[in-house]
Amino acid sequence: MEYKGMSTISVHSGEYIDEAVRAVVTPIFQSSTFLLSDKEYERILEGKTRQANIYTREGNPTRRAVEEKMKALERGEDALSFSSGMAAIAASLLSILKKGDHLISTFDLYGGSSVLINRDLPSLGIESTLVNSTDLEEIESSIRPNTKLFFFESLSNPLLKILDLPKIVEIAREHNLITIIDNTFLTPYNLRPLEYGVDLVVHSATKYLNGHSDIIAGVVVGKKFLIDRIWEKMVRFGGSMDPHQAFLLERGLKTFSLRMQRHNENGRRIAEYLERHPRIKRVIYPGLDSYPQRKLAKHLLKKGCSGMVSFEIKGGDEAGLEFMKNLKIIRQATSLGGVESLVSMPFNTSHADLSEEERRRMGINKGLVRLSCGIEDAEDLIEDIDQALSRVSRW
Repeated sequence: MEYKGMSTISVHSGEYIDEAVRAVVTPIFQSSTFLLSDKEYERILEGKTRQANIYTREGNPTRRAVEEKMKALERGEDALSFSSGMAAIAASLLSILKKGDHLISTFDLYGGSSVLINRDLPSLGIESTLVNSTDLEEIESSIRPNTKLFFFESLSNPLLKILDLPKIVEIAREHNLITIIDNTFLTPYNLRPLEYGVDLVVHSATKYLNGHSDIIAGVVVGKKFLIDRIWEKMVRFGGSMDPHQAFLLERGLKTFSLRMQRHNENGRRIAEYLERHPRIKRVIYPGLDSYPQRKLAKHLLKKGCSGMVSFEIKGGDEAGLEFMKNLKIIRQATSLGGVESLVSMPFNTSHADLSEEERRRMGINKGLVRLSCGIEDAEDLIEDIDQALSRVSRW
């Protein structure tokens, strides 16, 4: 039976029913290796190793349950799970790119992805051009004969720029390029990039997909022929997800739809509150009328805009640091997408590996705060923010 509703998919897609004990919950197959049979040998000899249970680095039933669920949520042809979001991104890029190739990405990107593209890939002979992801003319004019792919975020970290997916895919198809989109901030609840023709979607499953701040994980979903190539890199690089990690991710995914409803609601309410506050210089949130790309956001994001809110506090970084220390419910920590609200400043966490000049070029100004709105009651979160702002002395 094909499940249609997001909550039904989250709960039931990919479930592994062990016929021996009929457990309701997918078991943890905590085994590094599996007994071989004539059927497994046959699959190996036919080059169908991925379809056999042989060795957990290559595949595991608990992990496959997560992959089937993610395939259904993003509506892709296949999916792979990884030990981290960066493992998923690195394997995806290196399954397509080789020495002499060129990719196009953007300044406004998660710090780990930015360092990989700007510092690690060049050592392998892979070039990149960083563009303004909202400037379609600049993107197209940056394409070279050796350009192989686009790598962008559907909603960028930390400046929350939304990507014009239909236009990006149109440009990519005209030039025979592959599109890889990091959908971590929006999740398939708010946006499914594959439905617009994107080839691959990657996630830091650590964030909204798991939702409980207790694992590190990554996922890639998309066209099967590309997923098969990425699987080969995953096996060789060793970035596969372990069974217990997969069990926790599947458990988290079962409440994914319900959690995202609250994240979306809290993000909108807190963004509206912050925009009215006299000590806030600027609020960035796709659900606000002041958002520069509001028309595009309304077109693409029908269900919500996620729980991520970025804002610039008057008084710069020192005021921002003092504000965070004053908070009582919202906690200072890197990462995002958990049930608890977390706050950080990109300059000394997610983008600390970048130089001040690189951050400035991205648009990370002094006093930029990134807030991940959890699932607590919005009234309590707003009261906490209000008291923390009122106690800041450095304006």
